[in-house]
Amino acid sequence: MSNKDVHARTSISRRSLLLGGAAIATSAAFSPMLTFRANATPMAGELQLVPATPNPNGIIDKLFLLKGDPLGGPITTIVAEDGSPVPAPVLEEGERRVLRVLHFNDMHNHITDLHGKKGNTHRLAQMVKLVKDARANAAENEAVLFVSAGDDHTGSIFDELMGWTPEEFVADASYRAYSAAGVEIAALGNHEFDRGAELLKKGKDTDATFPLLSANVHSSGYMKRDEDYTAAAVADINGLRVGLIGLTTNIDTRVGQPNDPTLAVDRPVTALSNLLPAVSEISDVVVILSHCGYGIGQHKSGKAATARDIGDGDFAIAKIAGELSEKPIVIVGGHTHTKLNETGIDENNLKDGVLITQALAHGKFLGDIAISIAAHQGRKDWYNSVLLHPIKASDKRVASDDPKYPSLQRQGDWDTEFEETVVGPLLKQLDSKLAETIGTVKADTLGREATIASRYIGESALGNFMNDAVVARSETFPGGKVDFALFNATGLSAGVEKGPLTFKAWYDVMPYADAIHVATVTGAQLRDILNNNAVRLLRPEEVDGVDLNGFVSRGFLHFSSGIRYEIALGADAKSVKAVNITLNGQPIEEVLDKTFTLAINSYIAFGAYGEAWNGTPISGGVAGNIPSFDLRKLDYNHTGLVYRNEVIAFIRDLKVITKDDGAKLDGRLTVRA
Repeated sequence: MSNKDVHARTSISRRSLLLGGAAIATSAAFSPMLTFRANATPMAGELQLVPATPNPNGIIDKLFLLKGDPLGGPITTIVAEDGSPVPAPVLEEGERRVLRVLHFNDMHNHITDLHGKKGNTHRLAQMVKLVKDARANAAENEAVLFVSAGDDHTGSIFDELMGWTPEEFVADASYRAYSAAGVEIAALGNHEFDRGAELLKKGKDTDATFPLLSANVHSSGYMKRDEDYTAAAVADINGLRVGLIGLTTNIDTRVGQPNDPTLAVDRPVTALSNLLPAVSEISDVVVILSHCGYGIGQHKSGKAATARDIGDGDFAIAKIAGELSEKPIVIVGGHTHTKLNETGIDENNLKDGVLITQALAHGKFLGDIAISIAAHQGRKDWYNSVLLHPIKASDKRVASDDPKYPSLQRQGDWDTEFEETVVGPLLKQLDSKLAETIGTVKADTLGREATIASRYIGESALGNFMNDAVVARSETFPGGKVDFALFNATGLSAGVEKGPLTFKAWYDVMPYADAIHVATVTGAQLRDILNNNAVRLLRPEEVDGVDLNGFVSRGFLHFSSGIRYEIALGADAKSVKAVNITLNGQPIEEVLDKTFTLAINSYIAFGAYGEAWNGTPISGGVAGNIPSFDLRKLDYNHTGLVYRNEVIAFIRDLKVITKDDGAKLDGRLTVRA
């Protein structure tokens, strides 16, 4: 490991608080009043310190949850519940402790990745072995914490155990596995809410033996702050006092869902500004679990092949944290799927004396931060080292004499007991669904290579097939058949090859939990939508500089066959136009006042968050500050149907997918100079 002496800045500039809007007070001016009030209910400006039970599989000695409203204003008082003493520092002046934080983010339920030919990759079981080894070999003055920075759901077949209603619920696979793995704390990410807060609460209540944190999520009808999650926590570990704060992106979280309309997410910097001084005052070190993204404003990193809108990202959070507290602070990041500090500290990830790190996504790395702290010395005398431990992928086809062999998963790399006793039963519950053949693919146009190459630059055979399938299935919708359907390019996560098509293979294409919302639109509105979509196309001159495997997060859409048009590129994004538009064979100019029905997946209908179909400027590298069309303002019928389920039902009925069934390019979109 490479080590770095991290020093707080001796002077703090306040000319520019990143992104504004946050009331800031320095830690030097903050001295919380610690009071005792039996059966206290926190009032404005207060946090209530409540003893809680740590995960029995973890190593926290004492755990306290900090309850109260971190959004109403600065926290000035900490109230002890039932007269319990507020934790006092336990280390002598200058006494040194080591906090080792093992962390992951954006697991997206990739507990174990299943592959028939390569073999299963035991991602979480490999982490469990690393954590157990670290704890077994820890020095006497060392504490090893294991945490998640959020987005633990949505992205693998394990999601299906959640079901779509409380009645269908079987298990929350991630939270059940994390509990057994010894995870101590997890932040709430945006994808935790994909299936609704009611199911998230069900999963939390059933399977989580660790607390959930978010200081800026609020007002859900199901997930109640201070009951189901808290803004922050304080943990005593081997004589060290660790404060933990959770933050959730306010850009990409699915708010405004019909069954939980009051769910909201405030700006992370607002919550942090109010909360951090109080937490740091009673802590030796603060760990911020930030599911807000690497960077600030618009930033290109991780899963984004072009710049995407992240708002209050970790740069803004680090800036404010460094000004508000002199204690050692680390930001364990997530959301942008960014690989940081792989082999040691990158100086770019030290902001105002605050360390930022992140461990990519999907369980590909276990992050490792070792922090040596001298009690009561703040950031004047602390050291840390950072790296990422690669989680090895399985490929049993590779011979032992192959140069790749040492980097691949082998027996002994994972905790076999964990895999057998925790993951095994979950897989058994999924067996029938995983292996089920839903159809046969005879078309050679839907493979991964073709899909990834085409989804951002023009017409997509897979996008064509999916949208046409939804239009065909709409004959069974409660509101009747729709005229058109659309789906976003970033939602096409894989392709399907010729041969038997399993449920899992199609799940890999569409891992996100999108519902179908049917909008009523005029021909004029469709013209405006198509013109706005044309701006989002990845232009030919941009292709060479973009990794097409990443997310080009500008919200480009694919449409069903009833919508046909050309994109005239022009000289730049501001001059691009959708031309020669026809709707069900009629020129658009003849039907501008006619109304149509359009099936839209919920991610897009809710404004596409960071991909901007919400009136804000189009991001993802589109130059010119061009406003997006606000799809949220359309008149919707919320069907309650799931986009992926309807496509699967169509495939089941079809049985065999051929080019004649729409699995082809048919010229519905043409791109010309």
